[in-house]
Amino acid sequence: MTPKKTIAVIDLKAFYSFVECVDRGLDAWKVPLVVADKERGKNTIVLSVSPFLKERGVPSRLRIRDLPKGYDYIYAVPRMERYVEKSAEIVRIMMEFVSKDDIHVYSIDEAFIDLTSYLEYYHEAPVNLVLNIINRIKDKTHLQATGGIGDNFFLAKVALDIYAKHSPNGVATIHIEDVKEKLWPITPLTKIWGIGARTAAKLEALGIKDVGQLARANKSFIHDNFGIIGDQLVAHANGLDESDIHEVYVPESTSLSVGQVLFKDYNKKEIVTIIREMCDDLSQRLRSEKKQSGLVGLFIGYSKETMGGFSRQMSLLHATDDTEELFKALMEIFHKHIQNYPIRRVGLNFGKISTSGYKQIDIFGDAKKEKNNHELNKAMDKLKDKYGKNILLRASALTEESTAIERHNQIGGHRK
Repeated sequence: MTPKKTIAVIDLKAFYSFVECVDRGLDAWKVPLVVADKERGKNTIVLSVSPFLKERGVPSRLRIRDLPKGYDYIYAVPRMERYVEKSAEIVRIMMEFVSKDDIHVYSIDEAFIDLTSYLEYYHEAPVNLVLNIINRIKDKTHLQATGGIGDNFFLAKVALDIYAKHSPNGVATIHIEDVKEKLWPITPLTKIWGIGARTAAKLEALGIKDVGQLARANKSFIHDNFGIIGDQLVAHANGLDESDIHEVYVPESTSLSVGQVLFKDYNKKEIVTIIREMCDDLSQRLRSEKKQSGLVGLFIGYSKETMGGFSRQMSLLHATDDTEELFKALMEIFHKHIQNYPIRRVGLNFGKISTSGYKQIDIFGDAKKEKNNHELNKAMDKLKDKYGKNILLRASALTEESTAIERHNQIGGHRK
C-alpha cells in the first residue's frame, strides 16, 4: 500500500502587484496599484491588481478601460525579469526547509512541496510547517502567501483555491476523509482545478452540476463522453490523484506557437512584415529544440471596428525546419484568406512536430540550395544564441511597422 503523503502548495498573493508595491515602499493593502503598460492604450490587459483593489471587488484580470472609476491608480509597467528574479528567490527560501527534489514549481507564483518526509524531522504539524515557510518568505521578501495542504496534489490545490482565502491564517487542509464534506458540494465546476468553462458546460449538459454528482457518475458514461480525461475527472472528484512530485515528465511537443496583439491597426501589406519576423523567431525556436514541422497555421484577427478574422492550417509535403519554406506556406494561407480589413492580432502555429535528422527527399527541390539554407540558418542561430536575437535582423526591422526589436526585449510579451 502506498504510504500516505502530505502535499502542500504555496501561492504568492497578487504577485506582480505586490512586488511592485514592495519595490516602491508602498503598502499593497492601502494603494490602488495596477500592473499594466498604460502607454499601450485602454485595451491593454491589466496583469495584476493590488490586494487593496482586490478587496474592493476589482478582478485581477481586466482591461484598463474596465477599471472602475473613483481611484487614483498607480500604473506599474510590467517587469517580467524582476518577477522571475523574485520567484527564484522564493524557491531558494523554500529550499531552506526542503530539498529541491521535493519542490515542483507550478508557475511563477505557485509551487508544490512534498512535506511527507519532513514532518517527523521538524516535529511539526503540516499547517505549522507551511506557516513557517510562509512567514520566512514574508520576513525576507515582504511578500505574502497562502497555502493549501492535502493528501495529494489535487486536494492541496482545492484547499488553496477554495478554502485558504477564508482561513484566518491563510492555510487550509483537505484530507481524503474530508472529500464528501469539503469537495463534493463545490459548484460551479469551474472552481475546480483542471475544469474549464467548456468542460463544465458539457458536464452540466449531462446533468452534472457539482463535484459530488461527478464523483457518483457512472465511470463508463463519463469515459464515453470525455475519454481518458473523463477518468481523471472522476478520480479527482473522489479525491484521488496519483501524480508524483518526483516524476520528471517532459511531454513530447506537438506544436509551437507565437502570437501578438498589435499596438495599432495594420493593413494587409504591412502585416506581412510582422508574419515574417514571427516566422523567423518561431523557426529558430524549432531548430533550437532539434525539431521540424509538418504543418503551419496562421491566425489573423481584424480590429475591433471590423471584428472577425480567420484561422487556417495547411499540411506540408514534408516536415522542415527551414525558415523560408515555412514562411512560403504561411504566405499561401495568407493570400488565400486575407481580406482588406485593418488587422490587430496575428498568430503562427507550427504543428505535426517531429525530431530533426530525417528529411524526405523532394525530387522537385534544389538539394544544394536546401543545404546552403540549412547551413545559413545554423550560422545565424548560433550568433543569435550567443549575442541575442537583435544581433541579426532583416532590414524590415528598421521600418515603422516592425515590432521585432521591441519583442526581442520582452519576456512573455512584456518589458523585461
